[in-house]
Amino acid sequence: MHTEDFISIMIHQTDLKLTSFIKEELRMFNLTPEQNLIMMLLWEEDGRTQNDIARKLQKDKTNVARMAAQLEKKQLVRRAAGTEDQRAMQLFVTEEGRHLQEKVRPAAERFNAAVTKGISTEELKALEQMLAKINRNVSESLREE
Repeated sequence: MHTEDFISIMIHQTDLKLTSFIKEELRMFNLTPEQNLIMMLLWEEDGRTQNDIARKLQKDKTNVARMAAQLEKKQLVRRAAGTEDQRAMQLFVTEEGRHLQEKVRPAAERFNAAVTKGISTEELKALEQMLAKINRNVSESLREE
């Protein structure tokens, strides 16, 4: 097996395991991993626009709008027309959404502890640099097509 094939398989297997792990951690909160990412961005900065969230998560706007509607249905966020641009939908965390943050935090900490167990700070920095390079390489390849 070529090294490139092995790397592709390892990345795929790691992605599946990480996704499965975080899905299990979030199940009790009735959140998908993608919805959790939106909530994390809003907990960091409330009132972000759906377009900003789509850009940050590298998701298409339609998917973010759908996830925002689901979060609104769960009463975790409320959507409102933008103050500067009425077409730009902003998301605001509700009181229930704020309470969820305190509940989700331990799950996120368990996830991070499990994922980084036995990995030194230097190794984590190297991994971060390698993943950034892989992301850049893929982005450049997509632009070339």
